[in-house]
Amino acid sequence: MLSLILGVLIWAYSHLMKRITPGFRAKLGDGPGKGVATLLTALALYLMITGYRAADVIVVWSPPDFFKHLNNLLMVIAVILVFMQANRGALRSYLRHPMLTAVKTWALAHLLVNGDLASIVLFGGLLAWAVVDVIFINKMEVRGPRPAKGPVVNDVIYVVICLVVFFAISELHKWLGYPVLG
Repeated sequence: MLSLILGVLIWAYSHLMKRITPGFRAKLGDGPGKGVATLLTALALYLMITGYRAADVIVVWSPPDFFKHLNNLLMVIAVILVFMQANRGALRSYLRHPMLTAVKTWALAHLLVNGDLASIVLFGGLLAWAVVDVIFINKMEVRGPRPAKGPVVNDVIYVVICLVVFFAISELHKWLGYPVLG
């Protein structure tokens, strides 16, 4: 469990480095600073994956079966949000932080269907990081103009592509032994 906790903390730090230790990040410079952040992120991913897999299953709560459907709905929304930067339709103009909103949606969806301690640490920790990151960004960065609205047909094409991606992710989960649609 310690490596899982360390992984979540290192992930949060690697993504918040510019905001919580700006002097240190500035000393590193642009290229080396990005390299350090990338290495920390890779280490965090390794620790989170291995820590989560190795953690004992300690059940904190048992989610009701219908939460699985809510999870799937939230995951469709998360997939749509995670790629929102690429959307050239009208939807993109409504969100300031689509990637972080996707992480929060993804984490909440997984918290709804996983009641073990390791899942609460992993998904709850990443949810907390995303919330803190949005707060820091909103406090420290000037809000720029909203992206221009594109044609709605672009949104329809975009959502269809995202649904295909969602079903591909569902199949990957099934292949890994975690069926989500059945």
